Amino acid sequence: MPIFRPGNRITLLKSGADQYFPALEAAIDGARRDVHIETYIFADDPTGRRIAEALVRAAQRGVAVKVVVDGFGTRAYSGSLLTELHGRGVEVTLYRVEAVRFRFRRNRLRRLHRKITVVDGRIAFVGGINIIDDMNTPRHVPPRFDYAVRIEGPLLLDIYPVVRRLWLMLRWVKLSYQMDDLDEPPMSSATAGECSAAFIYRDNLLHRRDIEEQYLSSIEDSRSEIIIANAYFFPGTSFRRALANAAGRGVRVVLLLQGRVEYVLLHYASRALYGTLLNAGVEIIEYHKSFMHAKVAVFDEELSTVGSSNIDPFSLFLSREANVWIRDRGFSQQLRASLEGAMQHGAKPVEQMRWRDRSFVERMMTWLCYGVARLMMGFLGYAHR
Repeated sequence: MPIFRPGNRITLLKSGADQYFPALEAAIDGARRDVHIETYIFADDPTGRRIAEALVRAAQRGVAVKVVVDGFGTRAYSGSLLTELHGRGVEVTLYRVEAVRFRFRRNRLRRLHRKITVVDGRIAFVGGINIIDDMNTPRHVPPRFDYAVRIEGPLLLDIYPVVRRLWLMLRWVKLSYQMDDLDEPPMSSATAGECSAAFIYRDNLLHRRDIEEQYLSSIEDSRSEIIIANAYFFPGTSFRRALANAAGRGVRVVLLLQGRVEYVLLHYASRALYGTLLNAGVEIIEYHKSFMHAKVAVFDEELSTVGSSNIDPFSLFLSREANVWIRDRGFSQQLRASLEGAMQHGAKPVEQMRWRDRSFVERMMTWLCYGVARLMMGFLGYAHR
């Protein structure tokens, strides 16, 4: 069972350029002891350079700056930036860099997909936003739609050790650890606000299903409304059944999903699930204004989550992910209002009757992609979950 710690101040941050990157840069500029960053992508673009310069400034004033970047996710984006960071006093290490040599093995798909920053053990950022320009999107459509949270308070007692543990593990594996890596830094446990929250993460050892189980528990406990916004939605049988059961007992279940085609296979494969969900009474709304990268949900306007985990096999079964679950009515209502705004001004509902009248070509494309995706899920061992 997750530990919900009271006494946190949690701030919702929408999109990178507007809210997240300014808050992240300010926190780094205020660092006095150490900065830990984990991210899937650290791009060599104006945003990446902006955050990189803040990290260099921190290193130059004696702050220990440690950056972990996924070896596969960042390889097409980082350019020379990570090398430059290393040369200017920032400690940089890659997670599973061997993935750049393509061989289709399941363990190669175990990526570092979470996005976490911890500053001085007193401020943390958790969410779905990579360090990359909002406008760095396919076909340069409007900025990505995404969220993160800024956290102060006792929840750092759970977040900081997870980040440090991965850093130490990678340093030991690469035989590049230093004695000061072993020092136990202080963490802030002082009350900072009124939010009760839990840090729930996924790894391939003791926490393989924690995020999925928390989703299923929250869906089962919901009594009035569930809103889930997720960029890559391809859940297993148990997740789909939980949503259908909730709708069947009178809960309003809304899925805000990606409407634009980013990855063809996943886009069409996920749409093969629409018919069953619509027939069960689940509302499906597709976001078209820009590329949606969000991984958030609100349950009964009381409980909500913000994080990096998609609802697909890669996030729920393979990658390192992290979500924060917030039990606070004010925060949940704020997130819900933001999602409602997106649904009203950038999305279109999928109507059941029109869905049944799709063209033959679209139906064939959908089921072909679904078949390929199911084969892949079987290979990953996820097909019947």
